[in-house]
Amino acid sequence: MPKLLIATNNQGKLAELRELLADVPVELVTLRDAGIDTVVEETGATFAENAALKAEQVATLSGLWTLADDSGLEVDALGGAPGVYTARYGAPAAVTDRDRYEYLLRNLAAVPWAGRTARFRAVVALAAPGRSAQTVEGVFEGRIAFAPHGQGGFGYDPVFYVPSHHGHLAELPADLKNRISHRGRAIEAAHPLLVQLFSDSPPL
Repeated sequence: MPKLLIATNNQGKLAELRELLADVPVELVTLRDAGIDTVVEETGATFAENAALKAEQVATLSGLWTLADDSGLEVDALGGAPGVYTARYGAPAAVTDRDRYEYLLRNLAAVPWAGRTARFRAVVALAAPGRSAQTVEGVFEGRIAFAPHGQGGFGYDPVFYVPSHHGHLAELPADLKNRISHRGRAIEAAHPLLVQLFSDSPPL
């Protein structure tokens, strides 16, 4: 069975991707499995640029097909912030997920419900050694709540309200969240390409 390296150390992402890729005929490999501890600098100005950078560099280091993603939260009232800085929002004072979403809530304290529109955006990049990455995107619309709710998920999930499901992302069952989330939608968009590539066990 061919191998696909998932270029992240984020355990939440790994768990989601394992479920989302369960029906693709490929053995998933982690950075730890591959003995890679290099940190790819996310110097891109967009999620697509960062995802492609990670996929291409890790593919070169590992010699394996590599899937990388870059994703984040875009809040309209903040001009699209935190955007590509989602994981570092509020740094250096904010060091945990809770620190970051509490910092976000403070910045939105004066914004009424109608103005709290936001979205998660994810770009998935797939690259083989020496080849340019191919990218696909998934977007998931919602609003930033006034307070956190729910125990599931990770990151900003407790403060991301999903109008279509009348609840916060952290309150939804994991299988449902994985299907409808930005990352789930990006993987769904990438699915035909993944199946095509790995059904024939592409040589490297």
